[in-house]
Amino acid sequence: MSCILHIETSTTVCSVAVSEDGHTIFSKEDYEGPSHATLLGPFIDEALSLVDSHAIPLDAVAVSCGPGSYTGLRIGVSMAKGICYGRDVPLIGLPTLEVMSVPVLLYHELPEDALLCPMIDARRMEVYAAIYDRALNEVRKTSADIVDETSYLEYLEKHPVYFFGNGAVKCKEKITHSNAHFIDNIHPLAKRMFPLAEKAFACQKFEDVAYFEPFYLKEFVTTIPKKNIL
Repeated sequence: MSCILHIETSTTVCSVAVSEDGHTIFSKEDYEGPSHATLLGPFIDEALSLVDSHAIPLDAVAVSCGPGSYTGLRIGVSMAKGICYGRDVPLIGLPTLEVMSVPVLLYHELPEDALLCPMIDARRMEVYAAIYDRALNEVRKTSADIVDETSYLEYLEKHPVYFFGNGAVKCKEKITHSNAHFIDNIHPLAKRMFPLAEKAFACQKFEDVAYFEPFYLKEFVTTIPKKNIL
């Protein structure tokens, strides 16, 4: 088994957790943000102090890699990379929308043919969203969707679809199909990352620390003319 530090900063919530052998042994969250720049460092220091004081070897760092807030992801990934370099441990990158799906799968009863649609708020009626089945197989890749009355009809006509995340709140009035279900108070949290992180660790699915970039940061940078990049 493994000891993994988890970092989640893709939305206004700042959270850090440590898992060991499939159990969460440390978790800290702040919902008053965005305050990643001031809180993430102290949260991580506290987590690593716990690990070190109990002589637990740190095996990896897992970080939520987007989509999400440009600033939040930049701070979280930079911190994760620094720890990986400093402690010589591998980096695990986890898609934020998959992280959001974990508590829905663990704590909600869903029909066998249910589809999950985690949503992160973007702007106006735009969201970042993906669609997964109950095994977290990707039914539709992550994209930026402008939500209206016709959105996701191809899935809603065939399956019950569960929408959740801070982007789903503003979609309730637009998505009114009888197969549409909304789950409130679902946030991407570090303490929910460990099932995905431990699976990645077991499969040795690690990122190249030198070149790894979060999803949103990469997409943002590649759309800016090179002369404007400092």
